[in-house]
Amino acid sequence: MGTCLAQPADLVITGARIYTVDSRKPIVSAMAVKGSRIVYTGNDASQYLGAGVRHIDARGATIVPGLIDSHAHMEALGDELETLNLRRVRSIEEVCEIVCKAASERKPGEWIRGRGWDQTNWGGAFPSAEDLTRAAPNHPVYLTRVDGHAAWVNRKALEIAGITAKTPDPPGGRILRTAEGTPAGILIDSASNLVASKIPPATPEDTRRRIARAARECARLGLTTVHDAGVTAQALAAYRELIARGELPVRVYAMIGGPGPLWREYLQRGPEIGDRLTVRSIKLMADGALGSRGAALLAPFADEPGNIGLLMLTREQVERVAREAAARGFQVNTHAIGDRANRVVLEAYGAVLGGKSGRRFRIEHAQVVAPEDFELFAKYAVTPSMQPTHATSDMRWAEQRLGGARVKGAYAWRRFLSLGLEIPSGSDFPVEEPNPLLGFYAAVTRQDREGNPPGGWFPDQRMTRQEALRSWTLSGAWAAFEENEKGSLEPGKLADFVMLSADIMRVAPREILSARVTMTVLGGEIVYSEAR
Repeated sequence: MGTCLAQPADLVITGARIYTVDSRKPIVSAMAVKGSRIVYTGNDASQYLGAGVRHIDARGATIVPGLIDSHAHMEALGDELETLNLRRVRSIEEVCEIVCKAASERKPGEWIRGRGWDQTNWGGAFPSAEDLTRAAPNHPVYLTRVDGHAAWVNRKALEIAGITAKTPDPPGGRILRTAEGTPAGILIDSASNLVASKIPPATPEDTRRRIARAARECARLGLTTVHDAGVTAQALAAYRELIARGELPVRVYAMIGGPGPLWREYLQRGPEIGDRLTVRSIKLMADGALGSRGAALLAPFADEPGNIGLLMLTREQVERVAREAAARGFQVNTHAIGDRANRVVLEAYGAVLGGKSGRRFRIEHAQVVAPEDFELFAKYAVTPSMQPTHATSDMRWAEQRLGGARVKGAYAWRRFLSLGLEIPSGSDFPVEEPNPLLGFYAAVTRQDREGNPPGGWFPDQRMTRQEALRSWTLSGAWAAFEENEKGSLEPGKLADFVMLSADIMRVAPREILSARVTMTVLGGEIVYSEAR
């Protein structure tokens, strides 16, 4: 009898350096794909070649599993790509010039929106409503801080919202005021909704267009799965329409944006598991952000005595949702930045979980944790879903906010890894840039793009390159209960992978920053190619 030959594949890649994130075969040179799945990894795929098989000679290029951003905001990224981008702005005057130009191009009364300003880029003082009012006196202006937890507005916007000296701070929010008590133009956390609620809402077409634009950007950057942290019913409808049209080049693990009608609907129907869209988790918000001093801390901010931040949910509220979720097979993913918020969420989760469980409840960010609370993550098997570039963006001022002792419990990746926990990495885009290679670089260096500080910021908390690659691939899949489907390149799993212009596992750290994605493959289909 003759030898039984392997079935020809649809796609075969040879001559590559493939980092599989599969401990049994960590590095191979060839891979074969049939349909949407991998059928072979190894060093000789010749038996899978044949007539009609697409063959790519990688010529030594590096391939890694499709990258997974475990905490991001798709519609907000699409929105950022359409509005004023203030991420690189270094002065209040420059922001005002950009706003003034936008005002000259629009009808009076039309809203001007933008995102990305950061007062730490110009010395740390918050800007004022007067700055924007001079730039655009006849247009309401609403500019979101880089972290999404504060808004800078002009007098026109305050007037439309009816915010005066008599307006009280809303629960979970703060209106910054002048010495005379008048609103200064900065609205922290839920206070920003006082103005945001007056902006004409996005239409279904706006949402669909923004998500489609964000998805194309993800494919270009090598992201094959995104965990969308807080979706609306309108966003889910947009995803479904894009999928029906064949226009969603990324898989989405969607978190329902908090308790409300959509959450109640899903509690009745149960989780939704799909190829391109899965809905089996809820996103909660326990506190604000560190940069705008809204993070809930156990002791006051070192640079603002008397302010311990904003707790947006009580332990009882988190626990109630966690019980609902656990009863219906949903995961809970709660935003917690400050050590007080992290403790409240851990205690609420612990009351529901009782001990280690397979529910994989997550804390999003887990940014500042009290030393005695790290063990609680392990005790209850809570996953710290973290963003490496938050550390390198915040390191300029984090110690100023937290003080020398408390900052040692911040962005502490090694402490979590030493407890045996998975750390799914993300960017929180558009808070940070969506390029996952910037996050990989931050994870292994704890330095900014100029290589500062020398040796890295608290370098004992760095990840190895192997750990960082896992955090951007298999850990992200694990955090979504998808580790048997994706996250590593091995037979039977989805053929989601990325070809790179440089070997990020071996080049000098600074060279990671200039590495590019040359091809993104989703389920065996090329969804982005630099050559096109």
